[in-house]
Amino acid sequence: MDELVEIFDQWGMPIGEIVPKSVAHKKGLYHPTAHVWLYTASGMVLLQQRGRHKDTHPLLWDVSVAGHIASGEAYTKAAIREVQEEIGLSIKEEDLKKIGVYKSVHQHSDTLIDCEFNHTYLCKLSVSLEALTKQESEVEALKLMPLVQFEKEVLDPAKASKFVPHENSYYTAVIEAIKAIL
Repeated sequence: MDELVEIFDQWGMPIGEIVPKSVAHKKGLYHPTAHVWLYTASGMVLLQQRGRHKDTHPLLWDVSVAGHIASGEAYTKAAIREVQEEIGLSIKEEDLKKIGVYKSVHQHSDTLIDCEFNHTYLCKLSVSLEALTKQESEVEALKLMPLVQFEKEVLDPAKASKFVPHENSYYTAVIEAIKAIL
């Protein structure tokens, strides 16, 4: 399904245009996404391995849950929906702590340019990894990794190639925000 997304300018301001997600990707138009990083009280972070058939970054490790925000959808509602869809976990709005909005541009090809504003949240994971149900079409695997190990690997150029290539400043902001909660 090609959902409709709201379009923003390069500074994150809505321009009053709504287009199918495929058009936004083809033309490199900025649109919003929700990122939810799940962490445990013991200092683990949940990582998602992207599905093998994904158009972008197949089989790379990424944010716990991420997805597009449909036009007219509240950002927190989109985050809650994506968590339920991708890993089968029910959360509430009060479980989410917004840590920021991060601009991201990835040009995958001449016809796939992903320009996003990632509305990024933290959420405490209070169930076991085995209690999660991955969405087969989106998620290849899930794993918990100690935050200190994640920080070392994602920021090490020799090891970072197994992760989706977000800016180091994005990863550092997420890691520091989780550390501040723990």
